[in-house]
Amino acid sequence: MIELEGVPELIDPVMVAAFEGWNDAGDAASAAVAHLDREWKGEVFAALDAEDYYDFQVNRPTVFLDGGVRKITWPTTRLSVVRIGDADGKGRKRDLVLVRGIEPSMRWRSFCNEILGFAHELGVEMLVVLGSLLGDTPHTRPVPVSGVTSDAELAGRLDLEESRYEGPTGIVGILQEACTHAGVPAVSLWAAVPHYVSQPPNPKASLALLNRLEDLLDVRIPLGELSEDARAWQLGVDQLAAEDSEVAEYVQSLEEARDTADLPEASGEAIAREFERYLRRRDPQTGPGVATEGGLTDSSFHRDPAAGRTRPPRPAPKEPREHRPGDDTGTQDAGPDKGAADSDGAAPAGGADAADSGRPEDGPEDSGN
Repeated sequence: MIELEGVPELIDPVMVAAFEGWNDAGDAASAAVAHLDREWKGEVFAALDAEDYYDFQVNRPTVFLDGGVRKITWPTTRLSVVRIGDADGKGRKRDLVLVRGIEPSMRWRSFCNEILGFAHELGVEMLVVLGSLLGDTPHTRPVPVSGVTSDAELAGRLDLEESRYEGPTGIVGILQEACTHAGVPAVSLWAAVPHYVSQPPNPKASLALLNRLEDLLDVRIPLGELSEDARAWQLGVDQLAAEDSEVAEYVQSLEEARDTADLPEASGEAIAREFERYLRRRDPQTGPGVATEGGLTDSSFHRDPAAGRTRPPRPAPKEPREHRPGDDTGTQDAGPDKGAADSDGAAPAGGADAADSGRPEDGPEDSGN
């Protein structure tokens, strides 16, 4: 570990991490953390020694000119801190530790131990890892975001899914498992990226992850131009799809499958929770530039569209929803979203095997493993 500055003293810190590579389809997860770092002006205080974890023939260093002087940027993972002076719109302060880097080429256990060493030293209360995977999901619908944990207590308290994934994993899964053994509460949030438009960037998926993170941590996230970028991205994909009748037909089939799968979720309970979310976002203190779905994203978990929120419960409890077959598994086996719900393994961002199998390799497993 190369410490660039002294370790700061933090207030109620939560660590938010994302890694480029296998767990980052469309660069959606790494772009979400980069957005947080940019909007809140993160201060880098440490970096891992690139020599210990990276194969430079795989992740090559880059050369740049700084005032006419040649300098080298090495591939690594950096830690920065952002201080939120008004985290919830009511004056509450909170700090985030952002971990942003590249999936290491080697020594994964040592890599995770270094990350957790800083989490322990900084008093981190919870670690949230963001990931994105390829799935059979239409670009015209809200982005499915699933949340998973391997911590049974955390799953019950935040109404998250417990991981049941078995198979190949990436650094997100290894870090999640390291958290479990170290006693650090950890959650993974996974956004599903349409496999037929997997090339980065994907601002719509990044926006969906930030919306879900906002609900999970009860913080207000400034969006900057991200919402407009997401709209422009969808418009661009719409135009490309319209130029090819076969693609347009395929997208329509995904839409029909997705809409059919979502029908059971249109319960009174789900609608009430979404209305509560709407009212919350209309808070006059929110102001412009705060994360909002705006018809673009869906921060719901597949089993429960409002799962994992940390807000106080509504004053009047709703009647329990009538049990339906499949309630125990949500929409995990439903049509095009299977890849997202099974997000136990984010597929390589550039591949299409995940879309074919319906179970991208490294998703919620990562969060739960």
